[in-house]
Amino acid sequence: MPSKKNNYQKNYRRRNASRKKDSGTFQLPLKVSFLGGLNEIGKNMTLFEYDGDMVILDCGLSFPEPEMLGVDIVIPDFTYVERNKDRIKGIIITHGHEDHIGGLAYLLKIVNKPVYGTPLTIGLIKGKLEEHGLLSSAELHEIEAGDRFKLGKFDIEAIHVNHSIPDALAFALTTDVGTVIHSGDLKIDTTPVDGRMIDLARFAELGKEGVLCYFADSTNAVKPGYSASESSVGDSFDRLFKAAGDRRVIVATFASNIHRVQQVVNQAVATGRKVALSGRSMEHVMAVGQELGYLDVPDGLIIPLDQISQYPDDQLVLITTGSQGEPMSALSRMAFSDHRKVRVTPNDYVIISATAIPGNEKMVGRVVDELMKLGAEVVYERMYEIHVSGHANQEELKMMLGLIRPKYFVPVHGEQKHLQKHKELAEKMGIPSENIIITDIGRTIEISEDEMKVSGTVPAGRVFVDGIGVGDVGNVVMRDRKRLAEDGIITIVVAMDSASGEVVSGPDIITRGFVYVRESEDLIMDSQEAAMWAIENCLDNDIRDWATIKQRVRDEVSHVVYDKTKRSPMILPIIMEV
Repeated sequence: MPSKKNNYQKNYRRRNASRKKDSGTFQLPLKVSFLGGLNEIGKNMTLFEYDGDMVILDCGLSFPEPEMLGVDIVIPDFTYVERNKDRIKGIIITHGHEDHIGGLAYLLKIVNKPVYGTPLTIGLIKGKLEEHGLLSSAELHEIEAGDRFKLGKFDIEAIHVNHSIPDALAFALTTDVGTVIHSGDLKIDTTPVDGRMIDLARFAELGKEGVLCYFADSTNAVKPGYSASESSVGDSFDRLFKAAGDRRVIVATFASNIHRVQQVVNQAVATGRKVALSGRSMEHVMAVGQELGYLDVPDGLIIPLDQISQYPDDQLVLITTGSQGEPMSALSRMAFSDHRKVRVTPNDYVIISATAIPGNEKMVGRVVDELMKLGAEVVYERMYEIHVSGHANQEELKMMLGLIRPKYFVPVHGEQKHLQKHKELAEKMGIPSENIIITDIGRTIEISEDEMKVSGTVPAGRVFVDGIGVGDVGNVVMRDRKRLAEDGIITIVVAMDSASGEVVSGPDIITRGFVYVRESEDLIMDSQEAAMWAIENCLDNDIRDWATIKQRVRDEVSHVVYDKTKRSPMILPIIMEV
């Protein structure tokens, strides 16, 4: 009896026999380079290349890890894209989440190419480009699920999928070498809030026609069973709003989860409450959603945040950002009593309708603790069914593999444990292990009729955005910031005669974040003596180079400080010539 693996290979050859007969032997492979989204959550960006033409799929951001002090966001490294900008034919966007569009404005400053996305996705992109002063120069194209268009040598088809934001797409990219499918982020929701179920029929049709390779979302590959429907959250909200009684309801969720926001709005209407919005991104997404018809909000329901004091608590719902505990978010400022317009009281009922992204658990926990200290009752995801994932669980992932039946498979969008688990699922579905590659950012794979292999590397990594600076904060600066945060700084100021080199005044010791000077006079005096000895030793040896003197001072003082405190603060000697 033939194995499943052999069947996959035979079926693919049979489905593609006519294409191969018409086109002859394929000479050029399809190249796929990953600039983000592998072995990490977020920062998704993939580059497809065929016969000299390139297409970019998504350009997202990720949020800084705790040790990335002062960094606002992290975006992909665009070096390889910039080198090949004349070959890029366009940018296709799967959906409007930050991890898929958040880096786009920074990319368009370097490579201004046409951008294709659904109306909601383009609407959200417009807001970002306007902030960066790029809207007038950007070439934005609205597409719908089912549309087909050509970018260079790529024939591209948009396919509707379910996710935690409306208008999400997968893409099928066809070249002479065959058809590949990139899932974007997806789930199979049979009862979606907007009534538009994922287009499983089209995936099945493509599977019958022959799919060379499938790049699939792996975010929930470790979770068994099926993901719950977004519409199930509505029932939970109904119960929770009743439980709130005459208290004010505060709901924190992702601003981009328009279906979730719609369900909160529906409950507000049902319970006779007005809705106020808090958080810049929430206000923006709500405005775009209403303008494009993705949100059904009765006239007069939404009131300005300034007017909430005019309504009793039992007539109010606040929808806010900050479900991930971000320090500057609206919910976090409420929790720490730093919000200008909202003061949390014991008469507040707070619903955090989101799951903490890996790494954010502590921040979310701190916000929950602070809200409870203020007397509010806090309901979060693990307590009630107030959040469902927008990503497919194992049975859905297997169903997609069964429908698409690709010859080759590459799990994407996830950390290593997610990618490995997705590989196991694909093997159980009959795809041969040698036809599956787990790769990493910076790697390029080549796909042809006969093989799929890792063929090389491209520049890739993390670029830090700090304020208006992009890429000017690197590993050296991060190391200095970490050192300053952990051990502080000692500044040694000395005035020296420019002619003789003799010390005119000082050395004076100034510390920040190291020790309290008045309580550490002995240490300060020892540091001054060490600095003075280093200077005099240089002068005795006829050393007049300021850089060398500074280094000697730094070395001597660091030895004294470490011996007495076992700490290594940053030591900054300053020599003034007089």
